[in-house]
Amino acid sequence: MTITCFIEYQIDPLKADLFEQYANQWAEIIPQCGGDLIGYFAPHEGTNYRAFGLVAFKSLADYEGYRQRLRESEVGCANFAFAQEGRFILQESRSFLRLIPATDRHHGSVC
Repeated sequence: MTITCFIEYQIDPLKADLFEQYANQWAEIIPQCGGDLIGYFAPHEGTNYRAFGLVAFKSLADYEGYRQRLRESEVGCANFAFAQEGRFILQESRSFLRLIPATDRHHGSVC
């Protein structure tokens, strides 16, 4: 069963450009460390301080291995440092979700 790590960020709207730089760096780092990056999502219309990142894993054990590789990654550590120095992420939370099979647009039936 695939699980998705759903990361919710509260960002400083005046530093949204820094968050986008941060997210762009993950596009290379996450796959190198074993995660399946679904995408990062920045505010566009409406609420200007909420952003999201979604990364899929085959299991929680795969996620734990990914976290270990991320801690050992020089570029991963540099990106975390960039976020701390820039202070554009005000709050971050993670939820682990599973897809309800009948709703999978890639494998479900289409009416």
